[in-house]
Amino acid sequence: MDNFEIETLAIRAGYDQTAEQENSEAIFPTSSFRYESAAQAAARFSGEEEGNIYSRFTNPTVRAFEKRLALMEGGESCVGTASGMSAILSTFMGLCQAGDHIVSSQSIFGTTKVLFTKYLAKFGVEVTFVSQTNIAEWQSAIQENTKAFFLETPSNPLTEVADLSALSALAKANACLLIVDNCFCTPVLQRPLEQGADIIIHSATKFIDGQGRGIGGAVVGSAELIEEPVRGFMRTAGPTMSAFNAWMFLKGLETLPVRMRAHCESARELALWLTNHSAVESVFYPGLESHPQFELAQKQQSAGGGLVSFKVKGSTEDAWSVIDNTNMLSITANLGDVKTSITHPATTTHSRVEPEARLQAGITDNLIRVSVGLESIEDIKQDLARGLDKLV
Repeated sequence: MDNFEIETLAIRAGYDQTAEQENSEAIFPTSSFRYESAAQAAARFSGEEEGNIYSRFTNPTVRAFEKRLALMEGGESCVGTASGMSAILSTFMGLCQAGDHIVSSQSIFGTTKVLFTKYLAKFGVEVTFVSQTNIAEWQSAIQENTKAFFLETPSNPLTEVADLSALSALAKANACLLIVDNCFCTPVLQRPLEQGADIIIHSATKFIDGQGRGIGGAVVGSAELIEEPVRGFMRTAGPTMSAFNAWMFLKGLETLPVRMRAHCESARELALWLTNHSAVESVFYPGLESHPQFELAQKQQSAGGGLVSFKVKGSTEDAWSVIDNTNMLSITANLGDVKTSITHPATTTHSRVEPEARLQAGITDNLIRVSVGLESIEDIKQDLARGLDKLV
């Protein structure tokens, strides 16, 4: 299906119809599979024969999700995992060893930073954090043992856009891998492999699912980088995607192109509205001309995405007041849902990050993040106005 457009791939790719001739993908809720003989069982376990072995690492529903997402991202291989964080863990545990060094953007999810500094450090993997947008800092941070670059673009929650082509060139010149978290754009808005990335990571929990129903992750790239290193770790350590969640994510992929365009349209309108509100200090959205990386985002992404962040004129208490005065928006740290969500990053998603590092990443106490859903944009604006108008 290489020649089909992404809308068609999202609906048709990756699934082999069973003998039952079902039109909707089947779920295989089984822990194990039968073999025709002892010899076949031995051949499956040895790798001489392809086929299902055990659902910890071979399940038809999970495999269908993996194939579909790989095709949508333009990759050769994909591994589905139990969560977005387990996708990151599986990637670095599979590819790194004690003594390796990673250069990471400082503008990453708070839990990812904790994983790097608290847990990978235990195994002798060192991480240096740099500005997402300053190529010179990436260059200066490279060491002889640097194994990979890691970043999210756009970043969470300030939507900083990294120059993937420039980072790819720098990584290749220094024999490093470029690993990109693409869960905020999805392959509908951005395909990092085409811009020089080696590996893509997803939290399928976000826009891929799109309705806040399940937890999952994925790692996409070449067969060489994904199959033995990442799938091998997943098979052994067991951060496995469930068959039921894989089926939900397959259903989510079917509507992903339509949903992402609707998210982007409403997010841009909300960002413009916030820019003109007197209680708002600044707005962060790649689809605004005022965004520092607007031109790069126009080149790299097909739209601005569904995430809008803004700073109110005030303190933590003022930001909380805006959040608490909403009646419709969901006060939750999840994002990518059809339901618009609102959160205070400094005390939720990034609360485990040291205050100094948090401020260095631009996550101030007056910052609010909104994941724009698919409700009426007028209702979203009206709900936010309940709190913002009280600050004027």
